[in-house]
Amino acid sequence: MNFGTTEIILIVAVLFLLFGASRLPQLAKSLGQSRKAFREGMREAEEEEASERARLSARTEPQIASMSDDEVAAEMSRRAGAKQS
Repeated sequence: MNFGTTEIILIVAVLFLLFGASRLPQLAKSLGQSRKAFREGMREAEEEEASERARLSARTEPQIASMSDDEVAAEMSRRAGAKQS
């Protein structure tokens, strides 16, 4: 979306008519604060998601691919016993 000079002038003129020259700085400030808060919230959500992924990937459960058949059978019987308890 590229705006030309005439479109920007038209938008600024409409803003002056709607809000007046005295309210435009306040409007721009609140818009900037809202944008900053949104970015901070997104950053926090991404950090939380990354830490959750790291926590889930660091589980201490044995990996079946690296176990022998006897170890897999022992783990299955251990889990079956834990389910029944």
